[in-house]
Amino acid sequence: MVKESYHWADEAADRVIREKGDKEKYVCASGITPSGTVHIGNFREIITTDFIVKALERKGKKVRFIYSWDDFDRFRKVPENVPKEFEKYIGMALCDVPDPFDCHKSYALHFEGELEKSIKDLGFKIEFIRQGVKYKKCDYSEDIKKVLNNKEKIRKILDRYRTEPLEKNWIPLFVFCEKCKKDSTKILNYDGQYGVEYKCDCGFRDRIDFRKKGIVSLPWRVDWPMRWNYEKVDFEPGGKDHSVKGGSFDTGKQIVKEIWNREAPTYQMYDFIRIKGKGGKISSSLGNVITPKDVLSIYQSEIMRWLFSDTRPNSEFAISFDTDVLKIYSDFDKTERIYFGKEKISESKLKREKRIYELCMIDVPKKIPIRPSFRHLTVLLQIYNNIDKILKYYKVENKFDGERVKERSLCALNWLEKYAPEDMKFKLQEKVNIKVSEKERKAVKLLSESLKEKEWDEKSLFEEFYKIIEKCGVEGKDFFSLVYKILIGKEKGPKLAPFILIVGKEKICKLLDQV
Repeated sequence: MVKESYHWADEAADRVIREKGDKEKYVCASGITPSGTVHIGNFREIITTDFIVKALERKGKKVRFIYSWDDFDRFRKVPENVPKEFEKYIGMALCDVPDPFDCHKSYALHFEGELEKSIKDLGFKIEFIRQGVKYKKCDYSEDIKKVLNNKEKIRKILDRYRTEPLEKNWIPLFVFCEKCKKDSTKILNYDGQYGVEYKCDCGFRDRIDFRKKGIVSLPWRVDWPMRWNYEKVDFEPGGKDHSVKGGSFDTGKQIVKEIWNREAPTYQMYDFIRIKGKGGKISSSLGNVITPKDVLSIYQSEIMRWLFSDTRPNSEFAISFDTDVLKIYSDFDKTERIYFGKEKISESKLKREKRIYELCMIDVPKKIPIRPSFRHLTVLLQIYNNIDKILKYYKVENKFDGERVKERSLCALNWLEKYAPEDMKFKLQEKVNIKVSEKERKAVKLLSESLKEKEWDEKSLFEEFYKIIEKCGVEGKDFFSLVYKILIGKEKGPKLAPFILIVGKEKICKLLDQV
């Protein structure tokens, strides 16, 4: 068994083994209510669990990774991207509400399907469990009976954290009416076994056996610990809001011990995700949603995993879509070079960087892939406007590298179209028609001559710019502005020296010589 812990996921895996015993197989769980679009903040729960799964597997353990769709929860509020007329379904189970977009069998399946499709290439080995299916099949009937016959013990735990105690006739059970399908019901009687009598605001009344009719559900604070016992869960993370004193994890661990004599899972709190430039918590109902699909349109899958791997789950962090994207790609590429020994760092940092790389890769490659600089790609794509030409530029000759270069090129293209600042967007001019002073004309001529006379690298070319500026007596900012106007018809653009080298001196000089 590997004992070294160079990463928070390894530390958490060690804690699972310590707390749950050295077992051959563990159950790691996560889940969410599909009340609307599943956003990147919700995704943190999935990927946090996945890192622990991978850390346990590295220690030679088998792991069952389950993800519960809590789609038997009630429909509480109409999100921004759903028609307001869906207010008529409030109170129904999410799995019984129709799909507002008419492409799935239910509201729940629509939003579940969106997420499942978007993360299918991220390397998760997830077993999805739909709670609507479980409840409707009456799978939890024995546990429901146990809860109802121990309700006073549960009441005592919950009342410790309430400002007002629960009502005397409180029963920890919801019934969805057979007629209107809403939870606007009141339980009139429980017979101590499996029989419940209820009435609904719609006027319907009935007595049911919840072993035979799957229309009842437990409230969240009881449902969660019930499922820890049912699924024998060893590890599960929870959001900041569930993790406060008296929160659902706090009461859940007391309930699971009191009712099922089982210890709560090893727990990991995770903090919120912010989107740079947008304050506050991401919320489906507020409409400020960034989905995993949105993030994957800009970040390659391994880099998206790397963003989360490099930050402890109990730390808040922001996902950027501005020019920080350039640095994030550069930092990931550095981690990859370190892993393959292409860049040296101290021994103390090396082991951590290598572990981060292992966790963020779906499959660790045997050799370092071709990784074009993201910044470089943003320039090439605007010059060539063709990904096949990009592959030729980087001399990509195999499928392994080709897929990665294509994926990164598509991400760069998406970023250019959606998020890049205007001064990074350009189109190379064909004809130049601007007025210049004699000093400026001289500077342009010297630049053209310098480019033609020898081969340059970024550093030496940048130094040459300032020699020309000094020789011609023009202002530095005026020189750069002039060259950008000649080349792309704008006063600002990509870093000039690398831009000239990428485009090629033949094309550049052809434009400069028109002045």
